[in-house]
Amino acid sequence: MRIAYLDESGTPDLTGSTSHFVLLALAIDGESWKQKDAEIARIKARFGMENAEIHAGWLARRYPEQERVAGFEALGAAERRASAERERDAMLFRRATLRGVESLKEAKKNFRKTAPYLHLTLDERRSLLRQVVTTIAAWADATLFAECIDKRTFGGVAPKTPPFEEAFDQVVTRFHRHLESLTPRRHGFLVQDRNETMAVRLTDLMRQFHERGTRWTAQIPLLIETPLFVDSRLTSLVQVADVCAYSLRRYLENDEADLFDTIFPRFHRSPDGRCVGVRHYRGARPCACRICAEH
Repeated sequence: MRIAYLDESGTPDLTGSTSHFVLLALAIDGESWKQKDAEIARIKARFGMENAEIHAGWLARRYPEQERVAGFEALGAAERRASAERERDAMLFRRATLRGVESLKEAKKNFRKTAPYLHLTLDERRSLLRQVVTTIAAWADATLFAECIDKRTFGGVAPKTPPFEEAFDQVVTRFHRHLESLTPRRHGFLVQDRNETMAVRLTDLMRQFHERGTRWTAQIPLLIETPLFVDSRLTSLVQVADVCAYSLRRYLENDEADLFDTIFPRFHRSPDGRCVGVRHYRGARPCACRICAEH
């Protein structure tokens, strides 16, 4: 049995703040999940994050409140957290006084999302992400699949198939072709981060795929059931898929290659070496990125 853990990076909305939307699947042998889960748990423990979720987008950003604390890097974990929280309280007071309710809500949301990482410096948070991708790169049975959609291709006009659903169709097709390529063939199962907005739609789509196939393949007999939707806070390998999806998006949007270069060899390839496990969709526009060059 092969289990594919799915997560996305960026927003599928054309008006969202990211130029790209990425849906990624990390496939592993089912019998190896416990060992891999333990490896990720050990990485978390090194950084004092035993009970925290790895969310790449929140880990990788700067926290200005830390930068306002003199000698922050030299402090112990508890002192770092306490001093940064004091700065945050002061920032919230200023927001409430000067910028109004909406700005205050946004700041509170950001602080809530990053609270589990407040004891880590930016360098430490980035080191955590590098350790995660280095670990993935060493997993011999790990195979990655992804669809990367440049939303600017649509010129602000909604496409016939929404980006999330198109990406899901593409990733499911590539995962099934991977299962067909194995000797002997293996069955596969999808585990998806719970997305209340999309859960019903993706379940319906998967049922349609079982009845009529995807757009690219007539049948998907090797895929079992509809996706299992899980809480990513409790499922480490969905968090790992999040890091991989983030790595792709940052490479495509900002040319950040550090994390991307580490995981790129794990994408599914055809016997002739072409990277068929990932596509960078830009319509008819040319592209010089590594994904397009090796596809």
